[in-house]
Amino acid sequence: MTGTIRRFSGIIGMLAVVAFFAISLPDTFLTPRNLLNISQQISMLAVVAATMTVVMVMGDFDLSVGAMASLAGVVAAMLFVAGWSIPAALAVALGVGLVGGLFNGLVVSLIGILPFVATLATLTVFSGLAFLISDGRTIFGRDIPDAFGDFARNGPVIGSADDRLLVFPNLTLVALAVIFIIWVVLEHTSYGRRLYALGGNREASRLAGLPVTSLRLTAFAFTGVGAALAGLMYASRVASANPTQGDGLMLTAIAAVFLGMTITRDGQPRVLATVAGVVILGILDNGLTQLRVDSYVREILVGAIILVAVGFSALSRRNLLRS
Repeated sequence: MTGTIRRFSGIIGMLAVVAFFAISLPDTFLTPRNLLNISQQISMLAVVAATMTVVMVMGDFDLSVGAMASLAGVVAAMLFVAGWSIPAALAVALGVGLVGGLFNGLVVSLIGILPFVATLATLTVFSGLAFLISDGRTIFGRDIPDAFGDFARNGPVIGSADDRLLVFPNLTLVALAVIFIIWVVLEHTSYGRRLYALGGNREASRLAGLPVTSLRLTAFAFTGVGAALAGLMYASRVASANPTQGDGLMLTAIAAVFLGMTITRDGQPRVLATVAGVVILGILDNGLTQLRVDSYVREILVGAIILVAVGFSALSRRNLLRS
């Protein structure tokens, strides 16, 4: 009975949140335009949370994803200012994410520093680099190519409402592609099965001959690239870049993963469950914004959600072990 409640608690919670906002905002919340807007708003978080799931499958954390997202956006913007083409600038920015992720993995797997401590340190390093490269300023206007900003505003037309076209956002398509790739990697490859084995018992995995160091290294690389991609998506959406634009991603990504863990059968991180957590948080933020609830109150709610999700997951695992 407890397992059934745990598995459906997230779905019940999502339906309850949707019902509340649908009743409170009958003219705006469930409109196609607002739902598409929500999908675009959560696309950056979905990318970070999906790739964060890869690390959390092993029982690790990456606290530097928000700073990496800011750094990648700033790097791309500064390269635009220097006259680089869009593909070249984006490739370098994603490369920065890859290098940062590999560095996190090296510090954690080879030196043996706890992931919490290591990535807390690199959070500061990446954030400092973002401020140093940008000189602490926001890069916008003519420095950003129109085509870069247009990407986030455009997408395939899927219909019309209120005499205006309904566009399925390109950013949502990017997020869906990343989610699909991570789902295939974690659920349908030997690499994913090894990551889950590593998260179950690291020492047993080592004794069984699994390449623990390379697995942790590549998992952190996934997260670094995902954070960089999210930073580029955000920069495209607002047609600007600044050294603090990714600050809110880390906590909400972790919250989404833990929310997802409350609805999985085994209480482990699963990417599709993580996406459900992202959707819940996105719906909550969109609805509260429309109700004009103060942003600080929204931050309090996110913190409370993390506590509840972690607590619920811990209790569920304890009950699962007893059974």
